[in-house]
Amino acid sequence: MMASSSLSTKPFLSASRTDAFSGLRYLHSHLLRSSLHISIPTTTPKKLQIQTAGSTHGNYFRVTTFGESLGGGVGCVIDGCPPRLRLSEADMQFELDRRRPGQSRITTPRKETDTCQILWGVSEGVTTGTPITVLVPNTDQRGHDYSEMSIAYRPSHADATYDMKYGVRAVQGGGRSSARETIGRVAAGAVAKKILKSLAGTEILAYVSQVHKVVLPEDVIDHDTLTLDQIESNIVRCPDTEYADKMIDAIDAVRVRGNSIGVVVTCIVRSCPRGLGSPVFDKLEAQLAKAVMSLPATKGFEIGSGFAGCFLTGSEHNDEFFTDEHGRIRTRTNRSGGIQGGISNGEIISMRIAFKPTATIGKKKHTVARDKKEMELIARGCHDPCVVPRAVPMVEAMVALVLLDQLMAQHGQCNLFPINPNLQEPMFLPGLEPNKVPL
Repeated sequence: MMASSSLSTKPFLSASRTDAFSGLRYLHSHLLRSSLHISIPTTTPKKLQIQTAGSTHGNYFRVTTFGESLGGGVGCVIDGCPPRLRLSEADMQFELDRRRPGQSRITTPRKETDTCQILWGVSEGVTTGTPITVLVPNTDQRGHDYSEMSIAYRPSHADATYDMKYGVRAVQGGGRSSARETIGRVAAGAVAKKILKSLAGTEILAYVSQVHKVVLPEDVIDHDTLTLDQIESNIVRCPDTEYADKMIDAIDAVRVRGNSIGVVVTCIVRSCPRGLGSPVFDKLEAQLAKAVMSLPATKGFEIGSGFAGCFLTGSEHNDEFFTDEHGRIRTRTNRSGGIQGGISNGEIISMRIAFKPTATIGKKKHTVARDKKEMELIARGCHDPCVVPRAVPMVEAMVALVLLDQLMAQHGQCNLFPINPNLQEPMFLPGLEPNKVPL
């Protein structure tokens, strides 16, 4: 047993865990059976870290928004944008002009040009593949309009919950809860829309289908032929002029009384590549729902037949397959909304997003202050009587960000090797491989 008493354990402690265990193989069996004591030092567990920032969207086409309503400005950082794409501020400005305040009498009178600046990531008119930073300065801040709100919580706004979460009051414009944060989303969405259109011919169009009790019948709009010009033909962005006038009247009626109303925005996607979306937690409709429901004031999401599908039987609801004249597998109906099993099937994707009445109104409401004393508050400042028409480009932007992120994921996983032509079809337009994006 002398060997047992003279054997040192220091080599085991100083060596790596792998070296220590491999060294045991050379010990004689009687040594292993002896009273050998090996001390293994305990390691201090690392502190658990949870990422809860919440300002970044996407895995491959990653967008981080920054800024607040009444700070120096807002914007975004776009990471993962393919290089050699021709891009300028004008591409983003068109969409930002659709989102900006002060467009008409039915939007907030806040005067902002929302002029964007590309600071990095674009050289000589093309993307470099490095992060793209976009900045939009704030020019009409009106901080004095929020003096009363520094001590009181606006009903149905994010003031109270921000205090509950952070313990720091973000008074000016509601901090990150303000709809002004969506500028970064719309700017990034403009880039995503351009890439999707160039590669796959994908078109994303949203329009207003309901304002309060004015509901646009589903069979009025032909989604196969709907155009942007039809949507942009009036200040409420409803493609039917008769119902657009009714919607404008409804908004005017509450606007002059300092009140607000809710709306529904319908969004469609044409020429979406097949195969986007992944089982089981990253189903395409789940990604779309999360994206659009992250927009301010959203309260509901439907895709395809939505809740109305509950009134149908399975035989009435099922989308039967057929082969069209081009040999493509299609569905005769589209109650699935272009997505089955969480994966796009090539049909038109259709969804509806409900927005609540604007929370901040010009009427006296009961509330409480930060010291928990009850009081009355009249909100001041510039606010929309209804989220339309500015919500329309916001919805389009979020849908575009999801689709491009999923397109990049699909190409990276399922197009790494040649596709199976018996079951799959190219994701891109003929003659346009990913490395041949038109400049």
